[in-house]
Amino acid sequence: MPDFDTRKRRGAYMREASMAWELPIVLVGTVLIAGGLGYLLDRWLHTGPALMLILGLVGFAAGIWDMLRRLSSVNKPPPSSPGPRHGS
Repeated sequence: MPDFDTRKRRGAYMREASMAWELPIVLVGTVLIAGGLGYLLDRWLHTGPALMLILGLVGFAAGIWDMLRRLSSVNKPPPSSPGPRHGS
């Protein structure tokens, strides 16, 4: 049976590997969803590729923001639970 350190390292590796797969999918997904919505709006409003490009850039910015948010939360310790409240 593997010892605790081996299991801990394996768990850390799996978390890092899942994050490595998740981040590009988030970025591409936001661009595709926003750009696709812009494409549909362009077809409906007959505005050419303007809305697709604008919403594609907005999707890209949202994807970058979400990636940074996820990466910054990786190294934060989990919030501690508050103790029992007295005097209520």
